[in-house]
Amino acid sequence: MAERVCLGVIIGAHGLQGLVRVKSFAEDEEAVACYGPLEDDQGEPIALTVIGRGRGALLARVDGVGDRDSAEALRGTRLHVLRETLPPVGKDEYYHADLIGLQVDHLNGAEIGIVVAVHDFGAGDLIDVRLAGSNKTVLLPFDRRTVPVIDLDARTLLVDPMPGMLYKNREADDDRETGL
Repeated sequence: MAERVCLGVIIGAHGLQGLVRVKSFAEDEEAVACYGPLEDDQGEPIALTVIGRGRGALLARVDGVGDRDSAEALRGTRLHVLRETLPPVGKDEYYHADLIGLQVDHLNGAEIGIVVAVHDFGAGDLIDVRLAGSNKTVLLPFDRRTVPVIDLDARTLLVDPMPGMLYKNREADDDRETGL
């Protein structure tokens, strides 16, 4: 399991007084700063105080940031917390960070690839899978139908994608021709 979990990202500045706009990945968006000390990608501490919402994001104050230029310089900064400070997940719940790096295999045993990211564009989670032996990736729905088996201990996902989900050429995705 991941040692740190990304709970959000600074997406820009707000106003002239050094406020930042934050996209939160926490279930309760405003709790992004409530799970313990936040760190950037390099492990440097970031003291963040959420003060409200604006333009579809959280508005927050970062200690030591008092002007727009300094706030804008933080754009793209990811906000991490130690995994151990987060509450345990419930049955059939997963932290995205725990899914990244899992081996993805077809139910029939064929190797598919590796989970490189998990996305939520508003209609449900998608796993981004880098296909084995390739730099190409595919997005698969992260639902019980497509991903019926998740084994965090074995670091694997077993998938049963609908025809056409893995390859542009539907015939190449046919179980009878490729074993997938």
